[in-house]
Amino acid sequence: MYNLLLTVLLILSVIIVIAIFMQPTKNQSSNVFDSSAGDLFERSKARGFEAVMQNLTGVLIFFWLAIALALTILSSR
Repeated sequence: MYNLLLTVLLILSVIIVIAIFMQPTKNQSSNVFDSSAGDLFERSKARGFEAVMQNLTGVLIFFWLAIALALTILSSR
């Protein structure tokens, strides 16, 4: 059981890294003093691919944390 959960955790880790790198960038300009700096703090609702990637990343991280917690409990026994 421990080895199976550890394998699933490692696979999820790789999938999470890929999912994070696939997410589109929020700000195209890296200059903080640009005239569009006011847009930096505005929250726009994610739509389409961006929303799917955010939700998928959140779900994957939840499962990763649950499996990591289960591994911690199993290793302490």
